[in-house]
Amino acid sequence: MTTSFLLERAWVGGAVRDDVLVEIVDGRFSRVEPGGRVGHPAADASPFRRRSPRSGGEADTLPGLTLPGLANTHSHAFHRALRGRTQRERGTFWTWREQMYAVAERLDPDSYHRLATAVFREMVAAGMTSVGEFHYLHHQPDGTPYDDPNAMSHALVASAREAGIRLTLLDTCYLSSGFGEPPAGVQRRFSDGDADRWRERVERLSDGDDLKHGAAIHSVRAVPPEAMPTVVDGARGRPLHAHVSEQVAENAACVAAYARTPVELLADHDVLGPLTTAVHATHLTDDDVRLLAEAQAYAGFCPTTERDLGDGIGPGRRLHEAGVRLTLGSDSHAVVDPFEELRALELDERLARQQRGHWTAGELLTAATTDGHRSLGWDDAGEIAVGRRADLVTLDTASPRTAGTGADEHTAVFAATAADVTHVVVEGRVVATADDRDDLGRDLDDAIRSVHA
Repeated sequence: MTTSFLLERAWVGGAVRDDVLVEIVDGRFSRVEPGGRVGHPAADASPFRRRSPRSGGEADTLPGLTLPGLANTHSHAFHRALRGRTQRERGTFWTWREQMYAVAERLDPDSYHRLATAVFREMVAAGMTSVGEFHYLHHQPDGTPYDDPNAMSHALVASAREAGIRLTLLDTCYLSSGFGEPPAGVQRRFSDGDADRWRERVERLSDGDDLKHGAAIHSVRAVPPEAMPTVVDGARGRPLHAHVSEQVAENAACVAAYARTPVELLADHDVLGPLTTAVHATHLTDDDVRLLAEAQAYAGFCPTTERDLGDGIGPGRRLHEAGVRLTLGSDSHAVVDPFEELRALELDERLARQQRGHWTAGELLTAATTDGHRSLGWDDAGEIAVGRRADLVTLDTASPRTAGTGADEHTAVFAATAADVTHVVVEGRVVATADDRDDLGRDLDDAIRSVHA
């Protein structure tokens, strides 16, 4: 099937260009041609058909600024049920975790499917076309596997397909409640008992055109060093993610247990490599930065969650200058807005260093698009270019937030929000428009209320 769009303005090849004609065949761009003359209609939430003088046929014209699809590289879908509830007292990361565990205890495959479908739809409506789901909610509340040991995984896969988002399911190994202590309470749902049984379960999963399976080490707290090689072997050739140095307390406990920082411990056991993402990477030493760079690894920042939990500001620019590729995720979904995440890289750096101008808008968009998709195993996504997966995210450039900003990459990075997304295409298929938001809000409310009932 062939589909055509005329993009009023689009970020193509690292620059914003006018009147870009794209043609899509079987979900991939077959033609990307700036310079089609479509005029400049007033911004409108709905596309309209207009004849293309270059194609000789009709194409859907998308007014506004169009970007490649954005990648959400770190998600825990069920955490969305915590938004607005964990901020009621001062607390810490650890008190927040107790509330998270309470939600984790209530979910089953059916309720998780309902919740995750609404959460993935929220991501799509915000312009995210791929998601890395860091999935550790595997078993029944007492730790007993379901009859289908991957029932919770299959619920997430079905949710992603219903929402229209590509999924990299990062099946997470979790064996300890903390540096050798056995899982307790709801943590028993997370654990397969040992790394070999984790690998046996994961090997039952299979990929699809819209689905990849990767692996994750939950943290150095939850996976002892002797189990790490099994996870690395199980992830061979696939994305491998791990929570790394999220809190100062985690680092101190790791040094006390192993006389190594978390990054050093992972490096010692061959976890780091070009397919590895160190999620958060907030509290790093100079040697940690060097090890991540030497491994050609990614660092997955989640600024809105990191600030919500008071975790700190990671050394984003220092990592980038060392050669570590940065990506962005919404993690706990305190906010689902990729534009807020990507500009936070710059704005948080300003607060930490009391200086402006650390990132260009193009660098930030690359982190949110090309590099983000690659860290999830989608090397053929994140660009409006021939042969790439045909993902498009269109922004209203005349909203109260974006009006008068120039309608270029700086508009996307420093002005727009998820509320300005008017149209989302994933592999040539329209999966969200601004008109969907009312139903989405109701679905989220219903799903979250049922979790807390």
